[in-house]
Amino acid sequence: MPFLIAAVVLVGVLCLIDLVLTLAVVRRLREHTAELERLAGRPALMPYDPGVLVGRTLPHDVAGARLVGFFDVGCDTCHERAPQFAVEAKDQTALAIVAGDAGAAGDLIEMVGGVANVVTGDDALRIVHALGIEAFPTFLRADADGRIVAAHTDLDDLAAAAPAT
Repeated sequence: MPFLIAAVVLVGVLCLIDLVLTLAVVRRLREHTAELERLAGRPALMPYDPGVLVGRTLPHDVAGARLVGFFDVGCDTCHERAPQFAVEAKDQTALAIVAGDAGAAGDLIEMVGGVANVVTGDDALRIVHALGIEAFPTFLRADADGRIVAAHTDLDDLAAAAPAT
């Protein structure tokens, strides 16, 4: 009988230790989640809606562009959508903002550079932050006054949202 009591006490102590360790892991995960939310500047799992940009005015040095595309060198979708942006930009004043390492931006610049003005490096980051772009690629359509009339992460949806001006 003493062996049975000792075994039950030992199992109980091991369960308590496991419970304490599990609670410590949960607390640590909550701290990490809070830190990631703080670094992102918005709550986690909240989808980005570029439509919040509609009605804002483009920065002064970007004004004049009717179609603006925001690309990132590390974004695979950006590389896939750059040729479509180049086709869309042919008959209008277009601007491509390429964020990230300027040395690695060569292929993006090559795809869109023939039909759109391209901004890279610190100037690109400044424009991205000034407008609050949170997802790449993002496409904007602006009117003659530089006011954003449509914004989307897909060019097809951008075309449907506002006709070319």
